[in-house]
Amino acid sequence: MIKSVLPLSMIIALRFFGLFIVLSVLSGYAKDLPGGNAFLAGIALGGYALTQAVLQVPFGVMSDKIGRKKTLLVGLLIFALGSVVAGMADNIYMLLVGRFLQGAGAIGSVVTAMIADHVREDQRAHAMAIMGMVIAMSFAAAMLFGPIIAGYFSVSSLFWLTAILALTALLILFTAVPEPPKIIHHYSEEEAKIKHVFKDKDLVRMYITFLFHSSTMAIAFFIIPILMKSKFGMTPMDYWKVYLPAVILGILAMGPAAVFGEKYSKGKEVFVISVLFIIASFALMGFANSFMLFAVGAACFFIGFNMFEPLLQSFVAKFAKVHQKGAALGVANTFAYVGIFLGGAIGGWLYQHYDEKGVAIFVMLLSLLWIYWIIGMRNPGLRKNLFLPTDKYDTQKIAMLKTTKGVGDFYINETEGTIIVKYEDEVISEDELRKMLLK
Repeated sequence: MIKSVLPLSMIIALRFFGLFIVLSVLSGYAKDLPGGNAFLAGIALGGYALTQAVLQVPFGVMSDKIGRKKTLLVGLLIFALGSVVAGMADNIYMLLVGRFLQGAGAIGSVVTAMIADHVREDQRAHAMAIMGMVIAMSFAAAMLFGPIIAGYFSVSSLFWLTAILALTALLILFTAVPEPPKIIHHYSEEEAKIKHVFKDKDLVRMYITFLFHSSTMAIAFFIIPILMKSKFGMTPMDYWKVYLPAVILGILAMGPAAVFGEKYSKGKEVFVISVLFIIASFALMGFANSFMLFAVGAACFFIGFNMFEPLLQSFVAKFAKVHQKGAALGVANTFAYVGIFLGGAIGGWLYQHYDEKGVAIFVMLLSLLWIYWIIGMRNPGLRKNLFLPTDKYDTQKIAMLKTTKGVGDFYINETEGTIIVKYEDEVISEDELRKMLLK
């Protein structure tokens, strides 16, 4: 599993590092560019997410049809081009063009779907946790090194570094990533249409959770550097004093979140606790006058935000059927990127008109609605997985599972010679399924 998951995680981590490395300094930089203001700075922060939102589903569907590797190649090249344009920007509008181009390389869901292809259902939580930890490490490094590099050189140099990292990810793709296994499913062309990924109510709840999660992230990364600069007189070289402890605590929070969310099927409870941390964070950042309380608020945000990370992609992959993984993860990431764009735009507008207190009140009210939304979702851990070797069980019989109550999904991993059945343990038992499919 590590052999296939780690290279893919490195690809997505390099891409996210390129996006994250500017987050810690971008809002202040964009606001001071010719033609810039707080609202346009918010658009620059979340602008890449608008094109991500538009193209995430097409990239996911394309990867289901023409293959994951070809789709990743196209996405990484577009991302590198956008980074070059942003690096050359000498006004706010050219920066916006570069950010929009960066987002057009919408490969996030493709990498996640490729990991899901390579990893068995019962190992997927571990695989997603590995990916989450690698991304978290890239996030931590970006938060720490971004301000330092920008301070020594310039913010534009960060975009040039991002372009180089995108090309490095291409090298990893074609030297270290194995071909995915061949999967056979029994769904018609009609059943594979994009509209079907909206039929599962739990999937829809996950999509909206992605929206909430990413919008609060964008607002936080808009407001944190601006307040550090304007309210506490800090320079980018000093930002590490806030980011370092916050990032460390956020990473430490991921482990317990993954354990309770996956092993003990307490995903909903983990989500609610995470949102409570986010509410506390904005209350402190928006209303605290002391630097210490502001720093505690930033740490609370990183804890709440990171607790979601090992669970979000995994839960969508569990709820989605095998032929929908790319499309469902594409939809989920579309909602995430819409949230980033809206968060950046709304955060910039609110700050311009109502300062940080207005921003904090908005996020706190939004988070209460978020908790209400989460409560109505089922825990995906209640769904079981059955793995049957094809030499002992009849592959011709699995078509009958389409009408079997309690069976959510089934498919054949031809490469590994395995039939995989996802079922509701409280509706149908493992023994019943074995008897149905036995040769």
